[in-house]
Amino acid sequence: MTIKKLDLSPESLARAERQRLAAEEGARAMAEVERDAIAVRKNMERLRALREARDAEGSQGEAATAADAPAKKAVRRVKRIVR
Repeated sequence: MTIKKLDLSPESLARAERQRLAAEEGARAMAEVERDAIAVRKNMERLRALREARDAEGSQGEAATAADAPAKKAVRRVKRIVR
């Protein structure tokens, strides 16, 4: 049985170090992207709740004023000829 020696040349050590650093940076970048996505979703949820509350409040107010207001008169449009 023969045992192979590991090739520990300076080039291979440098390449391994670059790969390790790239993997760490990639993991950090993915974690940052996930945190940003979570923050965006939370903000969208907050804004949606505010919009729905505003719309619900506005639709109740509009229903009351629409019943009190007289119907609008239809306006006839006139085609104008430009000379």
